[in-house]
Amino acid sequence: MEGAVQACGNQYAFAAIKANGSVVTWGDADFGGNSSAVAALLMEGVVQVCGTGGAFAAIKANGSVVTWGDADFGGNSSAVAALLTEGVVQVCGNQIAFAAIKGNGSVVTWGDADFGGNSSAVAALLTEGVVQVCGNQIAFAAIKTNGSVVTWGNADFGGNSLAVAALLTEGIVQVCGTGGAFAAIKGNGSVVTWGDADNGGNSSAVAPLLTEGVVQVLENQYAFAAIKTNGSVVTWGNADFGGNSSAVAALLTEGIVQVC
Repeated sequence: MEGAVQACGNQYAFAAIKANGSVVTWGDADFGGNSSAVAALLMEGVVQVCGTGGAFAAIKANGSVVTWGDADFGGNSSAVAALLTEGVVQVCGNQIAFAAIKGNGSVVTWGDADFGGNSSAVAALLTEGVVQVCGNQIAFAAIKTNGSVVTWGNADFGGNSLAVAALLTEGIVQVCGTGGAFAAIKGNGSVVTWGDADNGGNSSAVAPLLTEGVVQVLENQYAFAAIKTNGSVVTWGNADFGGNSSAVAALLTEGIVQVC
């Protein structure tokens, strides 16, 4: 393919943006590989594409959003279409829902209602001031300009942050998610976690190591790894999938500059 400047994949298909702002799609037709239904809207002006597990959302230069793919994965945004005609600056997808940030700091959601597509329970907190949205597999977390965090989606997998709510009212600078949990870095270098324990939502085993000095947190599907200012790494989550780094602990005490 000539002229492609960005490509995005979901679980079953790909979408590529070309230099002229058009989009080319391929893969499973039912899950975003076939964009013929919205082809006229994808001929020019597309600046970003992101995907859920089985759908895509494209932001155009005029701030509108075009969606296609499986409706259950967010491919049908008709319920919120009036809110997506202008002003969108970022779109984030989890496995089966999308969240769009608008220039006024409000958030629009669609897709599976139980897993983040319906944010009505926290709608009053999403009308302004949102600067970043992060999705895990079935929930979302939004950081606001005041450093607080708002969560929604599946309650057991990070959509409900009540257990740590007092720690999320200010100072959050980054949030990332595994398949079913979130980790937030605060400005003082401490880390707050919530969600499913088997996915890294419980960091109590390494809590003394997460009170200060963390500069970055990385994730896979089941575990987290935090890099500290002294170059050491702290891990937690599912032991079999990266949460237990004891076998190489002596090699992770200093000098780490990147984790992938």
